Amino acid sequence: MKNNLVAFAAGVVFAVGLGLSGMTQPAKVLGFLDVAGNWDPSLAFVMMGAIGVHFVFARRALVARAPLFAPRFHFPEATKIDGRLLAGAAIFGAGWGLGGFCPGPALVALISLAPPVLVFVFAMCVAMLAWELLSSPAERQGDVEAARSS
Repeated sequence: MKNNLVAFAAGVVFAVGLGLSGMTQPAKVLGFLDVAGNWDPSLAFVMMGAIGVHFVFARRALVARAPLFAPRFHFPEATKIDGRLLAGAAIFGAGWGLGGFCPGPALVALISLAPPVLVFVFAMCVAMLAWELLSSPAERQGDVEAARSS
């Protein structure tokens, strides 16, 4: 129960931060991505703040024996940059650039019930369902080597 409360509190803090920073507003995000036009650099400061916070806590995690509410830390095991990673990053970037949303801010923006948000979240859910239906169990668990050999 304690883990769920901590996760919920972290989600609320994240959602509030996304809302206050303007990340839930596609026009703000698209203004940040428009480096050749009317560029809005404000989200760069949001990203720098997030990277700074992550850096501090990631360094702490590397030297800590265990997290406060779990038996161990779960660090990424895959470190290889391959075609699947690059394709996924390109699809994510294209979706972010075309729609002005990425998954977290889109979920926070659902509270607005704005049609573009509803369409984006619906399409995102359809894509996630398609991945679940079309991928192997090894792929869903991130075991690329096992997925390739099956």
